[in-house]
Amino acid sequence: MIFVQFLYGQETQKEFEKELKIQNSAIESLKEEIERTKKRIQSESRKEKSSVRKVSSLSEEISLIQRLIKEIKKEESNLLKDIKRTESQINKSEKELDELRLRYSKRLKKIYKKGDSSSLEKVLSSTSWRQAIYRAKYLKIISEIDKKTYNAIRSLLIQIGKQKLQLETALRRKINLKNQREKALSSLRLKKKNEQRELAKIRQSQKDLKSYLTEKQAGMRQLEEIIRRIQDDIARVEREERIRKQQLALQTKEFPKLKGQLSWPAQGRVVSKFGLQWNPKLKTTTENTGIDIKGQPGSQIKSVLGGVVTTITFLRGFGTTIIIDHGSGFYTVYSHVANIEVTEDSQVRSGDVIAYMGDSGSINGSQLHFEIWGQGKKLNPEDWLRNK
Repeated sequence: MIFVQFLYGQETQKEFEKELKIQNSAIESLKEEIERTKKRIQSESRKEKSSVRKVSSLSEEISLIQRLIKEIKKEESNLLKDIKRTESQINKSEKELDELRLRYSKRLKKIYKKGDSSSLEKVLSSTSWRQAIYRAKYLKIISEIDKKTYNAIRSLLIQIGKQKLQLETALRRKINLKNQREKALSSLRLKKKNEQRELAKIRQSQKDLKSYLTEKQAGMRQLEEIIRRIQDDIARVEREERIRKQQLALQTKEFPKLKGQLSWPAQGRVVSKFGLQWNPKLKTTTENTGIDIKGQPGSQIKSVLGGVVTTITFLRGFGTTIIIDHGSGFYTVYSHVANIEVTEDSQVRSGDVIAYMGDSGSINGSQLHFEIWGQGKKLNPEDWLRNK
């Protein structure tokens, strides 16, 4: 039984190690992306010194750092579970060890007190051949039990030693992660402060406001290119099948049949509608490819329908952006988001919280920019969302 528990413990440990390895890989990948972004931004800053580009660069770095902090917190949480589980295993193993030692000790004391004649003497002193056979079998069983008890004690000692080493490694990793998180938070606070300073400059300058609109147009082109790539992606067929199975399992309708029935992605008021918008301050007309919903910072952003997350990226003028494939050639886009709760290629259901209201890439504070694409065309989200 002890051996089976030992094997089960090893399997559980392997699962935890695999999960922590995946999490650690995600953290290292984000760190590399942050370093690449820093180098690119430093190169760009030598050419372009406008407040708009500075804000865009800062927003991009902030977005990556926020994602890094979230991944670190996730690994810390997993590590804490692993530490608690290992501590519990150690306590259990030590309790089993004490019980085995006590049992073995009692057996040795009994032998010492009574004196132990040789196994051969016990067999030969039998009064009948039948008794001799029984005694021989009995002595063999006792010997095997003693041997198994000794081996079990030895195995438990080795197991406890390994568990304590695992615990020590996990505790060191926990301290390291805490230091990484504090460093990232310090960097985040500094960059947020710089971002707010540059945003104040933009709001007071017509020239910078016009540059910001240019930045948004560049972001729109980025988004169009991403949507085109998603549509051409060979993985789209596999996603369509996953979405179809989800729709069957949850008995939900396909996107094209839900016009006017979709739930709102966030609470708040629409401050900018779909289509051409007149800007009285700049006296210019610009196109809005979605709607902008002004809401409380940190309020929930939800998927309007089930689907597969295809992209989590940063877009100029739109900040951190999530794109969800809903099948049948329909996609939803969520921009200016913070504290993302999903990962690329993860499956979401209608009403799942995917992120929170933020101001990433926004000069107008906390808001959600929401778009719907169908068959390669930009659609008016309000035609598809349920009347409030």
